[in-house]
Amino acid sequence: MSQSMIFDMDGTLFQTDKILELSLNDTFNHLRLLNKWDTETPIDNYREIMGVPLPKVWETLLQNHSIEVREQTDAYFLKRLIENIKSGKGALYPNVKEVFRYLKENQCTIYIASNGLKEYLKAIVSYYHLDEWVTETFSIQQIDSLNKSDLVKSIIDKYEITNGAVVGDRLSDINAAKDNGLVSIGCRFDFAREEELSQADLVIDDLIELQTLLPQLNK
Repeated sequence: MSQSMIFDMDGTLFQTDKILELSLNDTFNHLRLLNKWDTETPIDNYREIMGVPLPKVWETLLQNHSIEVREQTDAYFLKRLIENIKSGKGALYPNVKEVFRYLKENQCTIYIASNGLKEYLKAIVSYYHLDEWVTETFSIQQIDSLNKSDLVKSIIDKYEITNGAVVGDRLSDINAAKDNGLVSIGCRFDFAREEELSQADLVIDDLIELQTLLPQLNK
């Protein structure tokens, strides 16, 4: 039976933490220069909501700013993220390429479903040559509802997936699997929360564990 694996990007495949604080500091320094921010960079506040779509991020971090300022900040932040990715300041989690190679060798189709924006995801996939294994990368921008479950459903519908799993670190990934009748595999990585992981069907501490789990999923 053919198997499909749908991976989250941030905090699952890509170690977002390595460029997050750097890019956020760049962005809020920019706001300070524009006299639109006068306190420390709210990195801790961002960590609390890590994984939500970026428009929601700016609604939270810039509550007292106009929609125009939020949109300008969003564009600047995206620019800094991409520049930091292309300059090699980010990193994949251990064993990503090894696991992808194993999955492809065992007739497993790989997709990415992320709350990240298209250009950001494209930068990661391109820099790390993930398209060697990934069939298609999907961004939350493609879904009007900005709902991860709807994004995963769009992948299932497009590729007629009947058997598979969603691999991710947050509750939105776990719910996306359950809402679509797939197996949920939680990743106990940087941004994961135990109360969310407790709702997953399976939990891993390293992506390499997927090599052991794949035969079980195929049963």
